[in-house]
Amino acid sequence: MTSYTPDELRTILGSGLLSFPVTHARADLSLDEDGYREHVAWQAGFGPAGLFAAGGTGEIFALTPAEVPRVVRAAVAEAPDGLPILGPAAYGTAQAVQMAREAEQAGAHGILLFPPYLTEVSQDGLVAHVRAVCAATSLGVIVYHRANARFTAESIARLTETCPNLIGFKDGVGDVELMTRLYAGLDGRLLFIGGLPTAEVYALPYLEMGLTTYSSAIFNFVPRFALDFHRSVLARDREDVYLRLRSFVLPYLEIRDRSAGYPVSIVKAGLTAIGRPAGPVRPPLTDLTGAEQQALTTLIEGIAQVEHADRDLVGS
Repeated sequence: MTSYTPDELRTILGSGLLSFPVTHARADLSLDEDGYREHVAWQAGFGPAGLFAAGGTGEIFALTPAEVPRVVRAAVAEAPDGLPILGPAAYGTAQAVQMAREAEQAGAHGILLFPPYLTEVSQDGLVAHVRAVCAATSLGVIVYHRANARFTAESIARLTETCPNLIGFKDGVGDVELMTRLYAGLDGRLLFIGGLPTAEVYALPYLEMGLTTYSSAIFNFVPRFALDFHRSVLARDREDVYLRLRSFVLPYLEIRDRSAGYPVSIVKAGLTAIGRPAGPVRPPLTDLTGAEQQALTTLIEGIAQVEHADRDLVGS
């Protein structure tokens, strides 16, 4: 199995689009590992730059401690050699350290470090949290900037000086000034990833700030559309980007924004719409209503109108 140094991983992840596969569940909410494995293999066939197992879209917050490394191992087993799989580290520092070690043992190529659970933390506390996780693994680590893990430029600079395997910064906040400061001061040292929900909406303006990649939730169910969208962003083909935004992404957001938690739920609904169901979301999330599911299905069926007749947008 191919392994990557942190520097190699940073380069590979920045070369294309990133995907966060959903985690499959049966009707009784138990883990459907067979379904998940098939989905990872299908996703891998479209050539993403990396897959993040048991991430936010993968409902890490609803998985048990035993299920997380199981999901990572399944993703590693089904992905073709050479496709990086990143595992999660989350919750408090002790738990995050353990999860990072378990992900490495499961064969992951890198780590996505989620915000600490619940409590507010100081910048010194955040720095100590990241340092502990980086010290616990030889893998490249990406921090997720959102919720109660909102880093200052000074904190990230401190971390890059002391954590050689810190390779990335995934932005889930949208602070333009902070992103500009980070990119200007750390160009080349970190991979900057767009990580706001439905990142396609922000892809063009983020490209102007130097962010060439982002995590695409819709890659789960319309992978070719997602890849073509990303290519149009990189080419600065504004006409095509805005056509795709108007025809699919913005109407998709209207459904997504109807209820809290829907940024994850709607992705599983998208898989149902294309005939590749991943099962229900786990509580505390809720699934789309029947009417919302039908509206999403109709929307997905209609996006072929923005492409040539010989193109398969869904990729099913």
